[in-house]
Amino acid sequence: MKKPNFPLWPVLAVAFLAGCATEPPPNFDGDPLAVKTGSPPPDSLFSTMPPPSTARPLPPPKPATAKPVQPVAPTPAPAATPVIAVATPAAVPEEPKATVVTAPRMLTADLLRPPDGLFTLGPGDQVDIETLGATPYRATALVGLDGKIYYSFLPGIDVWGLTLGESKSRIEEELSKYVTQPQVSITLKSVGSKYIWLLGRVTKPGIYPLTGSMTLLEALSLAGGTATSSGNAFNTQDLGDLRHSFVMRDGRPLPVDFARLLKGGDMSQNIYLKADDFVFIPSSLSQQVYVLGDVIAPHAVAYADQMTVVSAIASAGGVGKNAYVSHIGIVRGSLSQPQLITADYGAIIRGQAPDVLVEPGDIVYIPLTPYHVISDYADLIVTTFARAWSANIGIRAVQGSTAVGVSVPVGAVAH
Repeated sequence: MKKPNFPLWPVLAVAFLAGCATEPPPNFDGDPLAVKTGSPPPDSLFSTMPPPSTARPLPPPKPATAKPVQPVAPTPAPAATPVIAVATPAAVPEEPKATVVTAPRMLTADLLRPPDGLFTLGPGDQVDIETLGATPYRATALVGLDGKIYYSFLPGIDVWGLTLGESKSRIEEELSKYVTQPQVSITLKSVGSKYIWLLGRVTKPGIYPLTGSMTLLEALSLAGGTATSSGNAFNTQDLGDLRHSFVMRDGRPLPVDFARLLKGGDMSQNIYLKADDFVFIPSSLSQQVYVLGDVIAPHAVAYADQMTVVSAIASAGGVGKNAYVSHIGIVRGSLSQPQLITADYGAIIRGQAPDVLVEPGDIVYIPLTPYHVISDYADLIVTTFARAWSANIGIRAVQGSTAVGVSVPVGAVAH
């Protein structure tokens, strides 16, 4: 047999490849990289491949199906809050809210009762003394500064503080040393020991004698009533400031409401007067602010438009070194029912609090110590105001710097 003249190895290679092409692909359960359990350990490069009879075709990969993406609506940005620039003003005067004080400035029942005691003699009083009998004798005696009267040949007889009846008995007792069973008659001729002061805006201001029980209305009638101005018969103006009118007794103002008494006819304000009572009715035409307390020069300051606490205190020379500036008080309105406003003057001048407007007739008071009871604070301010007025007006009346009448005879007024 003749040997072929072409190489044999290509034929073998084609046959081998044709056999491989007819074999199915290997079967991998699970992880393609894992070796199936029970297969023989690999001992050659192709030993991991299972027998051709058990091979199954590899399923084609499923095409990836992408889930449609739902469009997300964009979240709208929050609306921008408009920024409003509010300018903070500097400390400017403001109108305060007043606190109304209703107690304890109330009239008591004893002020509305007439005095129980009888008239008692004192220095300045004049009495008519008459001795009855065979040799009658009549004379006028004056109670001297020592409280004694000198009648006929008798030595001085002390009658200060005695009633007319008690004085009669004392004179008869002295006369009995010289006369048998003397009979004496004594009557009051004029009063010079007991007076009431009626000053200010009354028709006839003066110092009037108090001969017996007298009400406030009777005293004002004696002085001609409150002063008025009239342009014609149909237009009159009351010149008296009834809100700031007061009656001083024993150094304290009585809570009499003059407006209720004179304009409203409220007789519950018609008190009985006593000796040395001081009745004052200021002018309604004065535009003043009264600065009192611990200031350099306490006095009445002329009111100006838009006047504040700071300017009012400055007009009085400023506060004193011991002033308690954190609790100044402003009294406004009627003295019987005052409105009290408190302010921190220290915070105001430091620019930490707004200044406070004042009105004509306001009383600005700078204390030395704080006050926790508001009614006591208001009473202190009103008392200080009334005492200041009484002292100044009383001195002017005595010194004659004002047109004030002083009356000595009963019922007579001398000018």
